[in-house]
Amino acid sequence: MTLAWLPSETTVAELAEAGFSPGVMSAGLGTVPAAQTYLDIGQGNRVFSSLYEDPLPELDGERARWWRAVVERAESAPADIVPDLLSETLVMAEIPPRRFETKAAALDQLRRPAPNELVIAIARPTGESDAPLPIGVAGEGFDGNLTSNSTRMDGYVLSTDVAPTVLDRLGVEVPSEMSGQPIRAEGAVDVAEIESLAARMRVISSRRGTAVGLPVVAWLLLAGLVALASRGALARPAVRVLGLSIVYLPLLLLLGAALEPAEATEALLVGLGAPALGALTLALLGGYRALAIASALAVLAYSLDVIAGSPLTSLSLLGPNPGLGVRFYGIGNELEALLAVLVVAGVGTGLTAFAPRSSPRLAAAVFLAAGLLAAFVFAAGRFGADVGAAIVFPIGAAVAAVTVAGRGRRPVALAVVAAPLLVLALLALVDLVSGANAHLTRSVLDAGGLGDLAEVAQRRLQLSARSFGRPVLLALLPLVLGIAVLAYLRRDRVRAWLEGAPALRAGLLGALAATAIGTLANDSGALLLEIGTAYLLVFTGFAWAESSEI
Repeated sequence: MTLAWLPSETTVAELAEAGFSPGVMSAGLGTVPAAQTYLDIGQGNRVFSSLYEDPLPELDGERARWWRAVVERAESAPADIVPDLLSETLVMAEIPPRRFETKAAALDQLRRPAPNELVIAIARPTGESDAPLPIGVAGEGFDGNLTSNSTRMDGYVLSTDVAPTVLDRLGVEVPSEMSGQPIRAEGAVDVAEIESLAARMRVISSRRGTAVGLPVVAWLLLAGLVALASRGALARPAVRVLGLSIVYLPLLLLLGAALEPAEATEALLVGLGAPALGALTLALLGGYRALAIASALAVLAYSLDVIAGSPLTSLSLLGPNPGLGVRFYGIGNELEALLAVLVVAGVGTGLTAFAPRSSPRLAAAVFLAAGLLAAFVFAAGRFGADVGAAIVFPIGAAVAAVTVAGRGRRPVALAVVAAPLLVLALLALVDLVSGANAHLTRSVLDAGGLGDLAEVAQRRLQLSARSFGRPVLLALLPLVLGIAVLAYLRRDRVRAWLEGAPALRAGLLGALAATAIGTLANDSGALLLEIGTAYLLVFTGFAWAESSEI
């Protein structure tokens, strides 16, 4: 076994030309110092830098003292972080030092490995960006692009996958403290595909403001101008088109991931495409039917994409943001927040539009079926792989079902507690039987006792609390709070808008419950709160536009 560190300017194409199975590797959770990348590789695990009590110390003096500081820092993190765990494991397994070598080398200095050898070559990190690092593996069984169960993306692996790969090759059991998964090669070598993947991942974070934020602001301003210019005569149509544009937004972003356009083109695709689709749907169907169909199309598109195992959801601008190094398949918190509203409130809208006279029992059954199906698709390890979805979708559906059935507060409370527990148990069983080895299994089912489960909960709560301090999200929190207070003070008026639409009212209450619980249960609480609130406003605004109240 050889782990070779190459010059930082080494490219994926050069690795492929040298006979390596190529790929790119996430250097860390966001932009991290080069030393953190090396530490993450050696320990096979990582957490956000903000979860350590202290920043990574610089090696500017005695090495032993520096190492003690690194170990103490690792102990402060709410996770099983064991610096240099790879070396400790090799020593415990009595693997001779000659069987595993780490060195710095140029690519042309690496010899072709013998049949029983493996060479892992990685471009040295610089710590200056979150761009993925070129990586190559040469040896028996490595003939295509690199991947791992950590990412399930062709051509992409994590820094934490290196240590399990070494141990797996040497026949040593991987410690439970390592979160990475062994690297493997699949398919044929395709350098262009890897380079295209890396290029797309580099722009996801920076492009969100241009292709998501600007179009939404433009739609809001245009709707306001139309309402003012018409002295309110066109306010309701403007609100309908605005709402449908926001519902179609994630669908257009999924298309953008497939087309991989330039930044300006993607912004135009979203900015013009979503309102055009909204206006067309409104013209063809009108009213609640348009909103129900738009919601169904957005949910169906992402459902089919994650079931097919496509990377488009991950590479969409509302996907899990793989450039940050957090998640690489399934859905992330952004999509969880909006899909929870589109599913639960969307079902209520569909019942109102297409089956307004359905019995409360039938409506409740439809809510429950839709919630369970969405939880299975977006939370199961084989598909959406989002543990939070196993909580928010069942809760939203259960609250909506109990509400539309006319039950009291006690059944609602029981539904909130029981629904996610039952779905989590079912998904855990499915994950184990299918061998999905997804986030649910690795972070919860494989936890080494209540202490590890407590660390998982602590880590998520700390990240959620810190999310409320992010400048962009913090600036919007007063607006969210103001909307919540206004909705409470004007609750009678909102109730009047929903008069004669009990299914929609139940769907909105279920979506509200899903948003509230998602805010508490996820590690990006502020993000879920703000996105969920925005989509709740879409459905509430549509209810106003469809009401007879002037």
